[in-house]
Amino acid sequence: MDFIDRHGEIQRLNDAISRPRGFGVLWGRRRVGKTRLLTEWCRHNDGVYAVADQSAPALQRRYLASALALRLPGFDEVEYPDWRALLRRLDRDAHSLGWRGPLIVDELPYLVAAQPEILAVLQNWLDSPTRQVGLVACGSSTRMMHSAVLDSGAPLYGRAGEAFPVHPLRPGFLAEVFPRATARELVSAYAVWGGMPRYWELAESFGAASSAAVDTLVLDPKGPLHREPDRLLQAETPSATALRPLLDVIGNGAHRVSEIAGRLGRQASSLAGPLATLGEMGLIRRETPFGSDPTSGKRSLYQIADPFLRFWFRVVAPNRSLLAAAPRETRLEIWQRHRTQLEAYAWEELCRMAVPNLHRAVPAIAAFGPLGEAQRYWRGNDPELDIVARSVAGPDILVGEAKWRATGGRRGATRVGTLVADAGAPIRSFLFTPDPSRDHADVVDARMVLQALR
Repeated sequence: MDFIDRHGEIQRLNDAISRPRGFGVLWGRRRVGKTRLLTEWCRHNDGVYAVADQSAPALQRRYLASALALRLPGFDEVEYPDWRALLRRLDRDAHSLGWRGPLIVDELPYLVAAQPEILAVLQNWLDSPTRQVGLVACGSSTRMMHSAVLDSGAPLYGRAGEAFPVHPLRPGFLAEVFPRATARELVSAYAVWGGMPRYWELAESFGAASSAAVDTLVLDPKGPLHREPDRLLQAETPSATALRPLLDVIGNGAHRVSEIAGRLGRQASSLAGPLATLGEMGLIRRETPFGSDPTSGKRSLYQIADPFLRFWFRVVAPNRSLLAAAPRETRLEIWQRHRTQLEAYAWEELCRMAVPNLHRAVPAIAAFGPLGEAQRYWRGNDPELDIVARSVAGPDILVGEAKWRATGGRRGATRVGTLVADAGAPIRSFLFTPDPSRDHADVVDARMVLQALR
C-alpha cells in the first residue's frame, strides 16, 4: 500500500529537528502507522532508524549500535558497558563526521522496561551542551510514553519540542486504497477496518466491502487479526489485559457507568480509574449530549472508540468458542447478523465527524459557515437526535438524521428544534443518507461526507 497523507505529522517532525539539538516524541497504538511514518521521514532526512525490542539491555545496545553503524562506520565494533558509554561515543563520532541526526528510536518503552535508569541517562544526554544529534522517540505503550515524557513529574518532561499522538488515517483516504469502490462500500469498509493503515493494507487485495476479507483476516481463528485486541492490550507497558472485561461489556451494549458496573459485579465508583485509562489509550470515548455540561458525568455514555474494536467485541468476542470450530459459512452468517447495525453506527459516526468540514463539500451547508463539533442529543423521553451542531459564526443550529437504509420518515425541524435550540435559534434540518438524491437539497450523501473527511 502506498504511503498516504501524514502531512501534518511530517511537518511536526520537521519542526522538532529544525531546532538545534531537537527532540521529538510521538506515540500511538499498534497498527496505526508509526513505523511507516518514521521510516519514510527518516529516508528523506539522512536519519538513522532503530527499533528496540524486548531483550536484555546489553543486547539492546548492540542492536542500536548496529543501526548507528550504517551512518557512523565502526560504531558496532565495540561493546558498550552502559548507555552513557554508547551516547558519549555517539556524540564524539557524530561531531567528527558533522552528522546532526536525526536518530529515531522506535518502541522506547522496551528500553525503559528493561532498564528504567535509561530515562535519567537520556535526561542528562538531552541536557548536555555537547550533544548535537537530534532525537525522535516513539512508542506503542501510551501509558509508558506519558509516564516517561508527558506527565509533569516525568524524567523527560518539557524537553520535547514536539510531542503528539499518531491518529488513525482520516476515512476519506479509503478511496485511495479501494479506488473502484462506491462511497457506500467505503463506509462499509470503515465499519470494519476503521482508519488503521495496517488493516487497510491487509484488506486491500479483497476489495472494500468484502466479506471474504472479514472472514480470512478476523473471523477465521488462523487469521492475523483474530486475537488483535489481546495483542493490543499486551503491548501496553505494563500490560493492560486487566482492562479487557470493560471493553467486553461496553462492546456488548453497556454504556452507562451503572450498567458497566452491574455487568462486572463492581462498584461504579471503582471504575473511574480504569475508564480514564482506556480513554487515554484511545480505546473508548465518553459521550455527552448536545447542550449538556461536558464536565458532568451524569448523562455520559461510554463507547468503543475504534470501529475495528467495536466490530471485534460485538462479533468475535462473544462467539470465540463457536468460531473455533465453525465452517466458513457459519462464520459469515454470524458476521451478517451484526453487519447492518455496525455499518449504520459507523455511518452515523462518520456524519458527525464530517460536520466541521461539511461547509467545504455541501453548498447547502456553506451558508452556515463553519460548524462546531457535532454531538448526539438524548434526554429522558425526548426523541434521540443523531447529529446536532451549532454554527461557529452565529446562532444557527444544524440538526441531522443519519439513515443507513432508506426506510422510515424524517423528523421535522419544528419538532426537533424545541428540544435542542436556544429560544429563537434558527434550525436547519438535513438528512444524511449514503446514496445521493437529486430531489432534495437538504440531503448529505456518503460522497460528500468522505470528501469532508480527507
